[in-house]
Amino acid sequence: MKTPPKKSSPAGERKPRLAGKKKQAASHSRLPKYVLHLYISGSTSKSALAVENIKRVCEQHLKNRYHLDVIDIYQQAHLARDGQIVAVPTLIKLLPPPLRRLIGDMSNLKKVLAGLDLTIRE
Repeated sequence: MKTPPKKSSPAGERKPRLAGKKKQAASHSRLPKYVLHLYISGSTSKSALAVENIKRVCEQHLKNRYHLDVIDIYQQAHLARDGQIVAVPTLIKLLPPPLRRLIGDMSNLKKVLAGLDLTIRE
């Protein structure tokens, strides 16, 4: 024997409570994930500084929302050629769009954050 469907409260009353819970749980997942490629030239001091700086920026501003590939052009020259890399260190932001290229050791925080479309946390 089938039981009649239960009457529920109007959608307007029920949704805010559920939506609030979903927002808290899913708010982090709605933020874009960043895909970054950092092209470096071997173990030079400028390359090491660029790796250190971009990792720090990612951990502080993109915690758990980024994927960083560090590509040594001496070991993977074909990737540098395919990526049209003319200077190193070069950071390429593939995602989220638009694609951006930053050249240098990534020590200027304001320029790096602007290139990643981020703002400074205070």
